[in-house]
Amino acid sequence: MLNTHQREKLLNAIIYFLENTSWYGKTKLFKLLYFLDFEHFKETGRSVTGLDYFAWEMGPVPPPLQVEIDDPEDDFADRFDIDIKVDKRGRKTVYLIPKAEFDPTHFTKRELRLLENIAARYSMNTAQEMVDQTHFKEQPWHRVWEVEKRHFEKIPYEYVLKDDEKDFIKSLAAEHEEFLNAYS
Repeated sequence: MLNTHQREKLLNAIIYFLENTSWYGKTKLFKLLYFLDFEHFKETGRSVTGLDYFAWEMGPVPPPLQVEIDDPEDDFADRFDIDIKVDKRGRKTVYLIPKAEFDPTHFTKRELRLLENIAARYSMNTAQEMVDQTHFKEQPWHRVWEVEKRHFEKIPYEYVLKDDEKDFIKSLAAEHEEFLNAYS
């Protein structure tokens, strides 16, 4: 799915959000990860988890994570239990329950700050409120789903940037990539 470092970030970001928010079903979790990745991209030109998000009707969804919840890899199964609850109307909610502790060593200070801020901002939001947050006109999901009518297609990270931010963020991302290449 992802390289080892990004995989550790993804799994630990999930643990962090599960431990620090309420009503943490799969839908809410997907939106929290989306905000983490897109806000980090807006600041640095890079995502935190390496996930790609697609415009589904209920908002951004990372399909590989959707698939993995149904058929978990060993490292995922070692860190999470999956609980499915069905309400009186027959609606199914998938919950992940962490079996491992959050490990902050995989994150930069900026990434940790974003994890904390996003968890605090959306801690008490329901899944529906999270969906609503992703549907605002300035959100990339809205542009792909509503404006461009590209249903179930990839949401470009660049859509989170304003036109005057694009060149600067691209140069930051390129500098980071050069740094990584020089020291790998």
